[in-house]
Amino acid sequence: MNRKQQRQTTPLDGIRYFTPPDDYMLRGRDGLVAVLWGDKPPIPLLEEDFAALEAGTVPDYDMVGRGIYQALRLNPDCAGAAGYAGVLKEAYPHIVSELGGQIIMLEAREIDTPYLDRKINFLKIMALLDPDNAGLPLEIARAYVDKGSRLSSMQYAVTCWYAAEKQLKTALERNPDDIHAAYEYGEALYMLGRYGQAAEIWSGLSTLLEPAERARIEARVTGIQAGKIPMVPPLDYLMALSVAVEQHHGGFSDEAAAIIKDVLGDPIFAEQFPLNEVYYLLGTCYQEMGLMAEAAEAFKRS
Repeated sequence: MNRKQQRQTTPLDGIRYFTPPDDYMLRGRDGLVAVLWGDKPPIPLLEEDFAALEAGTVPDYDMVGRGIYQALRLNPDCAGAAGYAGVLKEAYPHIVSELGGQIIMLEAREIDTPYLDRKINFLKIMALLDPDNAGLPLEIARAYVDKGSRLSSMQYAVTCWYAAEKQLKTALERNPDDIHAAYEYGEALYMLGRYGQAAEIWSGLSTLLEPAERARIEARVTGIQAGKIPMVPPLDYLMALSVAVEQHHGGFSDEAAAIIKDVLGDPIFAEQFPLNEVYYLLGTCYQEMGLMAEAAEAFKRS
């Protein structure tokens, strides 16, 4: 990697980058921290901290910590993220501790989509700090699955399920013996329509799982082998449902109801995936269309 590549940055709201001199030394904590910046990427700073720098001065310890933490919170996949995480780990133990506390807080409560996005980013930062930890990509995958399966955020289903599949693959590469990661990896493959791969993964797990999980995947594998699978990949149905949500929000309840009925018309998909929220949305659409009997029937199933 040449120096120009090392200097690449990712635009982030509220962040400006500072390129320090080659001999810049980050110092702080009463002499406990002394980090030569060297070939690390440009320093992300809050805009107000960047503006406060006087000509010829360099950012201090607190400025650097604030900027790096905010940059990673905004985008833990940004250019230079691994280098920034290394600085946090070496020089800012209090920020790392705060990060762990934030994750614990989010784990302890029901969270909506914005908080779920925050959780994903926090977990990604932790993964940068502890790149050999197989449990972190597993938790990231679970958060993506949660987001990609909610009716309120189903417009992100494609991005989330593909991201989950990637994270689960990483988790298994780090710990091939993780039964739960393998089980969930098979689920992600199934969602993406990669049925043969899912069956292969699940077939090797059957005797290792709890009875309920074993029965579920044995039924799935049997169905795959018999060709009894959804008519289109389940992820395509989630995308169709996201369109139904958009239509409903736009006031087109009849269009939304038609899409939902098409999705529910695949009995295999309808049986395999919990759709309580979908039936509630269908009932709401029928209600707005004046079809009260149909609405009542849909609400019963929600």
